[in-house]
Amino acid sequence: MSSLINKLRQLGHIIFTLACIIGTKHASAQLANFQSVYFQNQYLANPAMAGLDKGLNLNLGYQQQWTTVPGGPTLQHITADYNAGNKVGIGVNISNDRAGLISRTRIMGTYAYHLQMNQKEDKLSFGLSLGINDTYIDNSKVVGDQGDASVQNLNQRNVYVDGDFGIAYTTKKLNIQASIPNLKDVFFKNGGENLDVDRSTFFTALSYNIPISNEYNSFTIEPKVAFRGIKGFDNIFDAGIKLDMTAYNFDISAMYHSNQSATLAFGLNLDKMGLLFAYTNNNGPLRTYAANTFEFGVKLKMFNK
Repeated sequence: MSSLINKLRQLGHIIFTLACIIGTKHASAQLANFQSVYFQNQYLANPAMAGLDKGLNLNLGYQQQWTTVPGGPTLQHITADYNAGNKVGIGVNISNDRAGLISRTRIMGTYAYHLQMNQKEDKLSFGLSLGINDTYIDNSKVVGDQGDASVQNLNQRNVYVDGDFGIAYTTKKLNIQASIPNLKDVFFKNGGENLDVDRSTFFTALSYNIPISNEYNSFTIEPKVAFRGIKGFDNIFDAGIKLDMTAYNFDISAMYHSNQSATLAFGLNLDKMGLLFAYTNNNGPLRTYAANTFEFGVKLKMFNK
């Protein structure tokens, strides 16, 4: 009897693990992108944006998806990019996302080159990131047989080298950019060697900065559209706008995503620090189970004078 119970426990654990893997595909962290990639920290989505402006930028972000579901996806990132005032920008991008038992950690170093096109400071930028990517199961969260072969086989996979490439054309008003992340998947088709089925395949964005001022107020409106690909899912179209009230040190932005979700964000902009609070509401089929996503971001600006 005890042998039968142990086998049933192992079978139940295997089914649970597979459910987490499948759930990770369909509860993709990539579908609910960091809101900060659109305005606060564009380096997150495109290595060409590293060190675009003079000085050091430090960014930290945290996002909690599916707040009503135990083990819902969580994302964290920390980035640093620097430009001493020349054509070269460097950066470090560290990210981690977790869904159920499965965690994914990525560490990237970035080199960017910013070619000034004219006296108006219009720039054509290129960026390349190289680093490591690791997907694993946290054994401390496994309920059942700690020696389960399915868990051990996953964790024995090698950490692999990966990279991102990006390009951008920026002026004081116009921002056009495109990036190709996960270069390993582009050049070396792995046929499902890893579980990153939901990884980003491309990112493109276009925005235009419109300053508006009168005798009473001065503010800026920046409409933005983006188009991005997620492996295993339909491509996602994003459209939104940011209202920047510079005189009052805050901004408000809203984005609509074609995967039937919408995001509202509020930013507080001080001299050396910026804060971001974002809320995403899911209006699609998943709304019954998981309607909310929350995000918090901090940006520190140093040596920019």
